[in-house]
Amino acid sequence: MPDPAAPPSRPFRIDTHCDTPTAWLMRDDWDFGAAHTVAGDRSQVDLPRMAAGGIDAMVFAVYSTQAARVPAGHAMATARARAVLERTREVIGRHAARCGLALTAADGPRLQAAGRKAIYLSIENSYSLGRDTGNVAAFQALGVRMLGLTHMLHNDLADSSTDPRGPEWGGLSPFGREVVAECNRLGLVLDASHASDAALAQLLACSRTPVLLSHSGCRAVCDHPRNIGDDLLRALAAQGGVIALNALPIAVVPTREDGRTAALSAMLLKLGDSVLTPDVLAAAEREWHRIEALYPNPPATLADYVRHVTHAVRVAGIDHVGVGCDFDGGGGVTGLGDVGEFPNLTRALQAEGFSASDLAKLWGGNVLRVLERAEAAALELIVDG
Repeated sequence: MPDPAAPPSRPFRIDTHCDTPTAWLMRDDWDFGAAHTVAGDRSQVDLPRMAAGGIDAMVFAVYSTQAARVPAGHAMATARARAVLERTREVIGRHAARCGLALTAADGPRLQAAGRKAIYLSIENSYSLGRDTGNVAAFQALGVRMLGLTHMLHNDLADSSTDPRGPEWGGLSPFGREVVAECNRLGLVLDASHASDAALAQLLACSRTPVLLSHSGCRAVCDHPRNIGDDLLRALAAQGGVIALNALPIAVVPTREDGRTAALSAMLLKLGDSVLTPDVLAAAEREWHRIEALYPNPPATLADYVRHVTHAVRVAGIDHVGVGCDFDGGGGVTGLGDVGEFPNLTRALQAEGFSASDLAKLWGGNVLRVLERAEAAALELIVDG
């Protein structure tokens, strides 16, 4: 057993976004501790493949499908998110000899030194907050340390980048600004992947702490609404934030027509009058898979992914780029199809001339800095208060 007090033998490596909790951990017939394959069951993250890929930490996102923005709908989404968080904590505890829940920036390298994988928790789509800022603290108490504002549609916090109806709030809503302040107070990192350009710009202006884009891309490389233009990349860097590059094929390589995004948005809009009962969730999942089959991914490769990394570094600087592949949520390209293939990315970046120091920042140092700054700012608010 490695000495927990010994320094890590290599730099810390973290991927900032995967959807493993909602995709797999809620299933009784799927074991996070066993080896799986993409060909076998389409899963992309498990403990054996994390070990094979040399990844030290993953941010497990608790995703909420969006439906009716009414009290009953919000209550169901909040309850569902809580259930996924509790189940994820249970799974981590079941494999405590091999992984642990990370609650601070320091926990990741500490677990790495002990020979265990670190699991951080995040919220994807703050629809699950309802209209109650108290749910931020409730989720934090369950281990959440990052909060993603939106998904594919506008919610009560902010505008999404892919909602076909046009802006609703013109960026952040008044409630969204309250949530930003609450996250700053509690030390949660704010995640603006999926948010509109206006929402990101306003978030950069009002957050006391650096912003994370946990799974986004570069619009100059692939002109997709989810991706970020160079001006916002520079603003993100100036604020101290980090963009972690997404491996979602439709956001990695340009396509003539992103029919899948439009179809998925339309499907989600149909849920606008629904409450997320188990039957509704199951039907939504079936429809999601049907649309994915109807609009297959464009061919995308590791080389295409690396183009986003090199562009982001050129525009934002090496201190503001990370990795967030969106595995188990649609991410994955040829050569980077699951966490076990992360060494391919390291080799590709080395071939591009990235130094050991560059890779240490890109793989983990930059994200740890964002986590540390959120924690420090929360302490400063306590002292100032």
